[in-house]
Amino acid sequence: MMRAVLIDDEISNLENLRILLERHCSQVTIIATAQNVSDAVDVIQKYSPDLVFLDIQMDKQTGFDVLKMLPMRNFEVIFVTAYDKYGVQAVKFAALDYLLKPIDIEELMIGVNKAEHKLATQIQTSQLDFLLQQLKKPEMNVSKIALQMQSEIRYITLSEIIRCEADNTYTHFFLSSDERIMVSKSLKEYADLLCPNGFLRTHQSHLVNPKYIKSWLKEDGGILLLMSGEKIPISKPNKETVKQALQQL
Repeated sequence: MMRAVLIDDEISNLENLRILLERHCSQVTIIATAQNVSDAVDVIQKYSPDLVFLDIQMDKQTGFDVLKMLPMRNFEVIFVTAYDKYGVQAVKFAALDYLLKPIDIEELMIGVNKAEHKLATQIQTSQLDFLLQQLKKPEMNVSKIALQMQSEIRYITLSEIIRCEADNTYTHFFLSSDERIMVSKSLKEYADLLCPNGFLRTHQSHLVNPKYIKSWLKEDGGILLLMSGEKIPISKPNKETVKQALQQL
């Protein structure tokens, strides 16, 4: 059984989440709620929950402020948001779980099950510390990403990533160290994160760090030759975008 604290500045959201948890997540017991940052810090310190559902945007403060004010963060967190681009991006880079409002029941159950698994297997990570470090950087000028593997969280510098390749619902990361990491998330999710940081979506199945591109080969309508010797296809819909991006390097 997981003891949970719910934090949201709107009482209707708290009530809705409470109802969904009671109906669909029997492994969760709600022990306290809070509607502002100060009260949130107090109840977390008082009750030492296993799991915290944390609203990102709360009036003039954020759920991140709650985390910053806690000397100990030995609990799992599921962020809840009506969608704050900056906040969600930071959470994604840290490989933390989040729910968009209105809350989807299936996504809620998946998030709770993942939290339960982490607690049961005692997987210790520094994801929350990593998140708070990322938030200190102006305009999410990130240099690292957290990749959640089966038994660990790996923190990878973006400059280490040569390319990413889709494998159904999985993504393979190819690193400059010759290591390959497989993560159980789609390439689209990583494209949404990495393209604003300079990576190029060349194809439905390929995402490339331009740092490792050697040349554009004219064969087959356009192929990228990487410094490693690998050839990466360029799809017709992506051809002009990739060409323009390379001209600006």
